Amino acid sequence: MDFIKSRKHPVTRRSCAPTLTAATLMTGLALALPAAAATSTDTTFPTPEQLASAKRLPAVNVEGTAAAYKIDQLSSSKFTEPLLDTPQTISIISKEIIQQQGATTLTEALRNSPGVGTFYVGENGTTSTGDAIYMRGFDTSGSIFVDGVRDLGSISRDVFNIEQVEVTKGPDGTEYGRTAPTGAVNMVSKQPMLGNAVSASISYGSGSHKRATADLNQVTGNHSAFRLNVMGQNSGVAGRDHVKNDRWGIAPTLAFGLGTPTRVYLDYLHVKQTNVPDGGVPTIGLPGYSSPDPTRPFIGNAPQVNPHNFYGTDADHDHVTADMFTVIVEHDFSPDMALHNTLRWGRTHEDYLLTSFMGNAANLVTPNPADPSSWSLVRSIPNYKDQTNRIVTNQTNLTASFTTGSVIHDISTGIELSQEKLNTGGLGTLDGSTASPANLYDPSWNATGLVYGNTGTSSRGKTDTYAAYLFDTLKFGEHWQVNAGARLDHYTTRFDSIVACGGRRGPDCGGLPAGSPAPGVDASKNGNLLGYKLGVLYKPSAISSIYANFAVSQEPPGGNGLSLSSSANSADNPIFDPEKARTTEIGTKWNLLDDQLLLTGALYRTVVTNQVVQDPTDLLYYQVGKKRVQGIELNAVGQISRNWAVSAGYTLMNATVTDGPNVSEDGSSDLAYTPKSAFTAWTTYHLPFNLTIGGGARYSGEMKRGTDGAIGTPAFTRAYWVFDAMASYPLNKHIDLQLNLYNLFNRKYVAAINKSGYRYTPATPRSGMLTANIRF
Repeated sequence: MDFIKSRKHPVTRRSCAPTLTAATLMTGLALALPAAAATSTDTTFPTPEQLASAKRLPAVNVEGTAAAYKIDQLSSSKFTEPLLDTPQTISIISKEIIQQQGATTLTEALRNSPGVGTFYVGENGTTSTGDAIYMRGFDTSGSIFVDGVRDLGSISRDVFNIEQVEVTKGPDGTEYGRTAPTGAVNMVSKQPMLGNAVSASISYGSGSHKRATADLNQVTGNHSAFRLNVMGQNSGVAGRDHVKNDRWGIAPTLAFGLGTPTRVYLDYLHVKQTNVPDGGVPTIGLPGYSSPDPTRPFIGNAPQVNPHNFYGTDADHDHVTADMFTVIVEHDFSPDMALHNTLRWGRTHEDYLLTSFMGNAANLVTPNPADPSSWSLVRSIPNYKDQTNRIVTNQTNLTASFTTGSVIHDISTGIELSQEKLNTGGLGTLDGSTASPANLYDPSWNATGLVYGNTGTSSRGKTDTYAAYLFDTLKFGEHWQVNAGARLDHYTTRFDSIVACGGRRGPDCGGLPAGSPAPGVDASKNGNLLGYKLGVLYKPSAISSIYANFAVSQEPPGGNGLSLSSSANSADNPIFDPEKARTTEIGTKWNLLDDQLLLTGALYRTVVTNQVVQDPTDLLYYQVGKKRVQGIELNAVGQISRNWAVSAGYTLMNATVTDGPNVSEDGSSDLAYTPKSAFTAWTTYHLPFNLTIGGGARYSGEMKRGTDGAIGTPAFTRAYWVFDAMASYPLNKHIDLQLNLYNLFNRKYVAAINKSGYRYTPATPRSGMLTANIRF
């Protein structure tokens, strides 16, 4: 367990009710909130003067036996109020939960937020890599932030230097600028503190998983400290042949002025990954599969392939180098006014090859129909990536609290300047070569035949952004608050490319041989993005809130990946306007059990407009499409008792196309890669003899795949439950042993599927990991 505690921002504390009965707790979980409120004997509110004077009290760290899952404040100074009084669905995943679950990546940590995950494997010939996150029906991979700064790149982010993960749902254009229409993810880095401490962990588990981390915090002066986090991992993947996740990282940080009005943090992060990527396995034999070739119906009766099989080659690799340097300056002018400035330079380079496949009729070879062991699969779709993402940004924020008459204002305002760059090299197949086929039921990754190298193609993208924003939370007496904010971004995106001529998508070659480098897209796009939000919040008591919120955000062409397109049907074509998202949310939040348990519930509706769709008459593309996601989300996080901690969430979603053609393979208007319902829970209990036991459950409802011309592949994936368990015991005051067991009942399910349905990611089978947690 990580015993270093830190908090970058103070927390506003309010009076809270006495401990409630178990019956009242269950009533609260059912959102019968008046009954919960009735049990509180202390509903006295502080006066406006007391609130103003108490705005910047130091954080109070309540020590308990159970792990501290509940975090009351977001890290960003753009959010001036505690979660209880923030009118939006927000989940904060603490490092305690991450450590107890043995999670090592952002994707694994996000399993604690219902309905968020990597459900989509990729297009027909490509495979999604890294943190390919879907949230409420939309791809959110381009809306990942580190300390409030955008972090682009299709990489898998490690959590060894992460204090907490913040998931904000609904449009976040006012906080972050261009974002996905249904939310964003922010990873908060660990920072030094005044206090000496050392912690480390050593893990070994299934799939030859080996990992070690260390966290050192050392005071270097009266107001300065140094913190160092390091990580090394050499790991396969349980249940998957040849797939590897090897990486190491180092994160040194210096802090000056701790405990003074002016604080400076100097952060550096370096991560190196040498992975073997996973392209999935064929869907042959799964429920819903039939022959992709009507002339060979026997393929539909073929047995399922072994989910352990690896269909790539020994040349496949995913090499990532990430560097990030950050300077954070915080200055308190007074208890009611503070300045925050973040300067960031970041660079991520990815060198990637995955020998992918598409199991259509042309690529499935069946020389002996009666002998499936003779069948083979053509590996004809190698995916290449030589990509570098860079960012330079400066964010300046001013927060202030003041009173005008009887109204208290909490202001957060600032400006942001950023330049993001994308450079891709021209790796590709040479001389029309192809990797040797794989035996369908016994594939070998020792392949021959594929020759690849630099093709002379390339692309460059750059987006410059200048943004200004203003938020104000107005408190009218004891019961009413209004949260209003707006942000204006001016952006300029430039993109040019050299592409291979000829083929289905390349430009005309003229007199050049097919495949020769030729000018591709040369385009730019600029404009203004206005995002705003308005929330009204009513507090029945000091421990509760009921709110309504409306928010608007936009994402322009090229906003997700800095690249523009000349394709008539692409939202990244610069001829199109930004997509717009509007979310309406009604919800309630309750702090119960002496401020130890937070219950939240919300009804929401997000409408995304300016979607690009084809007119069935003239076959041209117009921005008249509309999609809608609406549903309910319930969450509970904190301690039920001194020894019992819980984090749980449930969501029910109805995600559909309301204007435009259907996008799911079954012909329905449902959005693909979106479970209609999802549940996640994690709980631990500390027993009297110091043994801590815990467990988790996750449920994902049925998901439909996207529509295309594929024949015979499953149109949807089935719902599934998966259960995990954990036990931890201290050998002495310095060492704990922790055992994690995953997928206890060895449930087999489809974790993600690609657009055509030819490939899927199988479930991780029953597996385990033993960890020694060390602290001094």
